[in-house]
Amino acid sequence: MAYRALGKSHPRVDAVGKVIGLTLYPGDRNYGDELWMKILFAGRPHARILSIDTRQAEALAGVVAVFTAADVPVNEYGLQIPDQPVLCGPGSDKAGTDVARFVGDQVALVVAESEKIAARALELIRVEYEDLPVLADPGQALAQGAPALHPNAPDNVATRYRIVKGDVDAAWAGCEVVIEGEYHTPVQEHAYLQPEAGSAYLGEDGCITVHVAGQWTWEDQQQIAHALGLPPERVRVVYDAIGGAFGGREDMSVQIVLALAVMRLAERGIRRPVKIIWSREESILGHCKRHAMTIKAKWGATREGKLVAAEMEVISDAGAYMYTSNKVLGNATLTCTGPYEFPNVRVNTSAVYTNNVPGGAFRGFGAPQGHFAAEMQMNKLAEALGMSPVDIRLKNILDDEKLLSVSTPLPGGVSLKQVVEEAARAGGWQEAGWLDGWMAGRLDKTQPFSHPAIQPSNHPIVRGRGFAAGFKNIGFSFGYQENSWAKVALEGDAELERATLFIAGADVGQGHHTAMLQIASEALNLPVECIELVVSDTALTESSGSASASRLTFIAGNAVKGAAERALIAWRDENRPAVAEYTYLAPKTTPFAEVDGEPSTPNFAYGYVAQSVEVEVDVETGFIHVTRVLCVDDVGQVVNPQLVIGQIEGAVVQAEGYAVLENFQTEGGHVLTSRLSTYLIPGVLDIPDQVDAILVEQADPRGPYGVRGVGEMPYLPLTPALAAAVHDATGVWFDDFPLTPERVLRGLGKI
Repeated sequence: MAYRALGKSHPRVDAVGKVIGLTLYPGDRNYGDELWMKILFAGRPHARILSIDTRQAEALAGVVAVFTAADVPVNEYGLQIPDQPVLCGPGSDKAGTDVARFVGDQVALVVAESEKIAARALELIRVEYEDLPVLADPGQALAQGAPALHPNAPDNVATRYRIVKGDVDAAWAGCEVVIEGEYHTPVQEHAYLQPEAGSAYLGEDGCITVHVAGQWTWEDQQQIAHALGLPPERVRVVYDAIGGAFGGREDMSVQIVLALAVMRLAERGIRRPVKIIWSREESILGHCKRHAMTIKAKWGATREGKLVAAEMEVISDAGAYMYTSNKVLGNATLTCTGPYEFPNVRVNTSAVYTNNVPGGAFRGFGAPQGHFAAEMQMNKLAEALGMSPVDIRLKNILDDEKLLSVSTPLPGGVSLKQVVEEAARAGGWQEAGWLDGWMAGRLDKTQPFSHPAIQPSNHPIVRGRGFAAGFKNIGFSFGYQENSWAKVALEGDAELERATLFIAGADVGQGHHTAMLQIASEALNLPVECIELVVSDTALTESSGSASASRLTFIAGNAVKGAAERALIAWRDENRPAVAEYTYLAPKTTPFAEVDGEPSTPNFAYGYVAQSVEVEVDVETGFIHVTRVLCVDDVGQVVNPQLVIGQIEGAVVQAEGYAVLENFQTEGGHVLTSRLSTYLIPGVLDIPDQVDAILVEQADPRGPYGVRGVGEMPYLPLTPALAAAVHDATGVWFDDFPLTPERVLRGLGKI
């Protein structure tokens, strides 16, 4: 269908301000009389804090105040459960808040006239610790006799899930080929451009205003208010420009402590703004990471390539606190059998508390880990059966009728077959002779795919190609009532002249605000330039939900469309201005079934993707160079092609870093790679030579104008597709990553 405003690459509404430097990020906001805050981190992975002596710090010239756990009214917070202290140390009413459980736990706050003075004062705080046993990995945490890190989890299991479909034990007899594997996925750091920063002040109305960068203003407001013992209306959260998030800003960082400092200072008669900017090292230590997981897989199929049974065990390192480990694990539970139909499935998964940096939300939210195991298994099955990786997928791919592992079908509009077929076509997988070469290794691996000339057999550069597919939920899952609010005000005389759109969704760099303007423009039949935006301010907007789960364009887009349509009705009824609000409620979902074999509906919408990856491997140095990534995504109805392609290219580069470069290292709970000089992310010379994005538009029946979410999908299949390409080039399967030169050379037997 042709639309007037959708499908057009409208310039980003924030582009000019960011380019010329007018747009304020949280660290740019200055007041003239602001105080500076620094945070003392525990620096120990597990220790009881016996005492904190702040006298020397308070005596330092320029120090205004030092705050500890005794100053926190309700010393707890957490996105899923309130299991983390705002400040660790003695003096709180809640038991267990005197224990630091990872190196990034916050212990004390210094507020001073300058950042330099505050940093110096941190060094003067004397903390007496009693070191406790460190549980550095899930194996140690699950061992008999291991100390419990939280009273509500005596076995250190934060959450666990189980899915059963059919009779797995009986099904193995009908399998003519069985593939078993154990896969290890690593921690990943978000490495967004803008480290955590913010400021806060007390208004004349007694309301504390916090300017930060986050992913959900309403949720930030609720958690700040809870910890300070205030009603939510006494806390205002405003998002300035946000320099990336990727899930890492879903949980609290500086929000609560900024508001706490302002409140306690006001009680002392000091009504000055407080500001903080984290260093990169503080950022890496202080916020969550992608979960490391160990996944054991056993898959069986017939000789014709029909899947029969899958048994999966997933152990996720939750780190020190829950954060979103329960929801991430749910996604891994659902996706670890891939986008394929199995008559018989048994999946057991656990997230385990350790003394590592907490695992939390990160683009893909458990699905990259699940897909790595699933797609590796699928490619190994294809090799064992002498089938192409495309054909075996098409033989088993989910559609509108086939059942997920949870014994229910995907919601309508399933396009997995289409994205796989399009990726195979555009990626050259159907070219005569190539698939035979992939299976039998008869091609000369030293040559690019478009050049058939022969190189000497000792050539150090070998080439390969890999394939993978994926799917993931759009929107929140497992029984949460997904919702989003929007308001539209229309003004003009006889004709509609202008509109104001109120939304709370965070634009973390993905272009959300531009997309919402285009949807409003389409619904109102009004040019984008005639619509004003009011965004991400709890004093003026209600909840649009989080900038996560590939949900905002779909969920908030439905809210915007609904509010615009209601406002037009009011306009036609001669109301001036015509104002309407609308809260979109998505179809209900359910948790995983508690009884084996019972069906569940964990999600109401999904996105679908397939990728082909081409690599060069230097067998002398172990370096992998990605020459081409072809990514096919079903976006439903594209809102802004340029923004979507930017999301695809960004996801591919971020996933490539995960696959081959980013090597987060810890030892005994201590972070060894706390700087970007030791934790390497892709630079301009590391990214693929070519990223081809192909957009499939099969409308989602519930999305606004058929829109699907796309932000996470391109990330999902990259690592297993790349690993398959490396196997194609070298003949070696790598079941863990990142595929650093050292790991590659070890796999090749060179070191």
